[in-house]
Amino acid sequence: MQNMDRRVFLARGGLIAAGAALGTTALRPVAAHARDTGRFGAIDAALGEAVANRNVLGVAAMAATPDGIVYDGAFGDANVATGAPMRNDTVFWLLSMTKAFTATAAMQLVEQGRIRLDQPAAEILPELAAPKVLTGFDGAGQPILRPAKRPITVRHLLTHTSGYTYSVWSDALTRYEKATGMADIATSQNAAFTAPLEFEPGERWQYGISMDWVGKLVEQVTDQSLEVYFRENIFEPLGMKDSGFLIGSAQKRRLATFANRQPDGDLKPAPFEMPQRPEFFSGGGGAFSTPRDYLNFLQMLLNGGSFNGARLLKPETVAQMMTNQIGDLNVRQMRSAQPAYSNSFDQFPGQPHKWGLSFDINTEPGINGRAAGSISWAGLLNCYFWLDPASRVTGALFTQILPFYDERVVALYGAFERGLYRGLRRA
Repeated sequence: MQNMDRRVFLARGGLIAAGAALGTTALRPVAAHARDTGRFGAIDAALGEAVANRNVLGVAAMAATPDGIVYDGAFGDANVATGAPMRNDTVFWLLSMTKAFTATAAMQLVEQGRIRLDQPAAEILPELAAPKVLTGFDGAGQPILRPAKRPITVRHLLTHTSGYTYSVWSDALTRYEKATGMADIATSQNAAFTAPLEFEPGERWQYGISMDWVGKLVEQVTDQSLEVYFRENIFEPLGMKDSGFLIGSAQKRRLATFANRQPDGDLKPAPFEMPQRPEFFSGGGGAFSTPRDYLNFLQMLLNGGSFNGARLLKPETVAQMMTNQIGDLNVRQMRSAQPAYSNSFDQFPGQPHKWGLSFDINTEPGINGRAAGSISWAGLLNCYFWLDPASRVTGALFTQILPFYDERVVALYGAFERGLYRGLRRA
């Protein structure tokens, strides 16, 4: 039997088999973990069913409260070629879940007085001194640019109000890349930083490459690469031994299989790796990590900046990161310009939501359990996290699928959240 056709789900506390109808012929052994499976049985069932229905090839989910990890589930295959099981130390490309690391690094420098949120970013990065705004295209299809009227501040970059966008969700920038041959930010080529603004700094919120600029800012101030700075100031203090930008042989052997969703709904495995000889380390989306490592990071934020004796940020800094930093502006729906990479998405349709440093903030209670004032974000390959400071809980779900905001994974993320809050209420 082909490994990718086996439907055995590995969960804390034991094994769940999909049944003879799915062709399961053997159970893989897995170490038992002490947990009250009854409290979170609904999560186990939802994640297991998602693998059985081939909504995901494999999935891992973890959650924590201030008392520690309360849920740790891994289902399906991490590697469909070898049949290696999904685990909480399986390695995932984080893509935009990297941004939380970069924001943490920037706020460490703010605490140290080495940067100021409202200072012009060009004081640190001279290449930001004269940004141009894209106003349209001429009859020959060439871009029309004008000088920006306002300086870009560090706060603009941290809040996606700088004017920089992503081509994945911008018809104008997609057209600009084609007209000029400019490299996309995902290539990790410095030429991507020649991108124009699409609006005046501070005029509106729109998701984009701003956090890659913040990564360069951190490197300039510290005279260290992000690879080194993150390792010394975030990963090592938090015990995140499987996180970084340059993936080692040991991590590569535990890498989760990436897959593309097909028009018929099936998943087609394909190779995927972030550039390993990059011209810059992408503070906006270049890192890898594991569920276990990432939960250490989220627990640090949940605990007001400290975890297992290591303090990375002051409590007041973490609180600031989780509050509205864009005033009367609102987070906008992101309309896809490149459907192969992302669907259009809005985490909280029908309600205003804000942006912190650097997180989405729901201003009303979420439909799946989180309280108003929770923070969240995601990665392009359908990894998701949220942190609820009112209920004192955080959780994350990991897959490796394109396009982003896959409706089946989003539904699974919602089931995980609902099951978690219901289980916690039973405690």
